[in-house]
Amino acid sequence: MKTDIMGVRFDNTTMADALDRAEAVIAAGTPGYCVTPNPEIVYEAMRDESFRGLLNGAVLVLPDGVGVLLGAKILGTPLREKITGVDFADALAGRLAESGRSLYLLGSKPGVAAEAAKRLAEKHPGLVIAGTADGYFRDEAAAVEAVRAAKPAALYVGLGSPKQENFMASHLGELGVPFLIGVGGSFDAFAGTVKRAPAWVCRIGMEWFYRLLKEPKRFRRMLRLPKFVFAVIGRRLRGKSDGKADRA
Repeated sequence: MKTDIMGVRFDNTTMADALDRAEAVIAAGTPGYCVTPNPEIVYEAMRDESFRGLLNGAVLVLPDGVGVLLGAKILGTPLREKITGVDFADALAGRLAESGRSLYLLGSKPGVAAEAAKRLAEKHPGLVIAGTADGYFRDEAAAVEAVRAAKPAALYVGLGSPKQENFMASHLGELGVPFLIGVGGSFDAFAGTVKRAPAWVCRIGMEWFYRLLKEPKRFRRMLRLPKFVFAVIGRRLRGKSDGKADRA
């Protein structure tokens, strides 16, 4: 079931059910991609109809961040569970390992995807790494062909938003991969080049603040979070329910 949050149609699901859905897509063999919008991404999608279309074209749209859940609650359409991209990608790697399926990692700085793949394989014995490549390619066609030749069951794309969503949607039919997911900066977390917030910080929904303390340069981007919340409150106060995005 889809739940509209400021024009982005989220799957109102749980982690376990989302993983089951991903496995079903892989088993069916019909290509589909997954996105995990946080409040910053939703705010950008509110202002960009084309980008919003890319998000809504995904086979799975998962709420990454407590801000999305807060927005859903304010609008009176609560979502069941926060499903962060990095946690979903990690859990899916475990499912792939159990079934002996392969994974390709594309994105981040040179060497990071390879280290992320190494650590994921160590954490999930049985996971087959079909290949890795950094995100600094100039020839997009060559990058697509490398993935296609590797024939992975799943592709993790860490190019940042909206580049990764554009890449997945544009090349979905060419890549020959059943399931793709945009993972943003998750490769850094997997590789250990960026430390995630402690578990208790994540549980109380303050991971965004922890990241801001660690990376002050993110401050400008983080300003989209209060803008998103104010836009949601405005939508609620006006009693809008037509699903059209505000242009704030």
